Amino acid sequence: MIGALLAAESGRHESYLLTVVSTTIAAAVYWLAHAYSKVLGRRLISRQRLTPRAVGDALLHDWPLMLGASVPLFVLLLGAVAGLSQEDAVSTAIYTVVACLIGFELLAGLRAKAAPAELVVELSIGAAMGLAILTLKIVLH
Repeated sequence: MIGALLAAESGRHESYLLTVVSTTIAAAVYWLAHAYSKVLGRRLISRQRLTPRAVGDALLHDWPLMLGASVPLFVLLLGAVAGLSQEDAVSTAIYTVVACLIGFELLAGLRAKAAPAELVVELSIGAAMGLAILTLKIVLH
C-alpha cells in the first residue's frame, strides 16, 4: 500500500517532511481501517458489542501493516540524510518496496518449504505486485 502511495505521489510534496508525514498518516489510516473493518465484520456476523478489547486485539493483529510501512519510510529518511533529492529518495523507497515484496515472498516460500514450482508462483505474485507499483509510477508521471 505504501509503495502504491509513494508511486502516486512520487515526490510531489514540497518537502521531505510533508512526504513522510502524509505517508505515515496514510499508513496509519490504512492500519486503522483494516483493523476496524475486521472488528465490524465480526460484530455484524456474531452480533457482538464493540469492546475496547476487540479493537485492541485487531489493532495488535494488524500491526505488521505499520511495520511493513516503516521499511520504505526508513529508506525515505535515509535518502534525506544522505542528501538525495526528494524525488530520488521516493524512487529509492519505491524500489525498496518492490524488493521487499519479492524478498518476503521468497522468505515465506522457503520457510513454508514450498516446492520449486510453488516458489516460482509465490515469487511471481510478489514480482507482479511490484510491477503494478512501478507501472503506477510510470503511468502517473
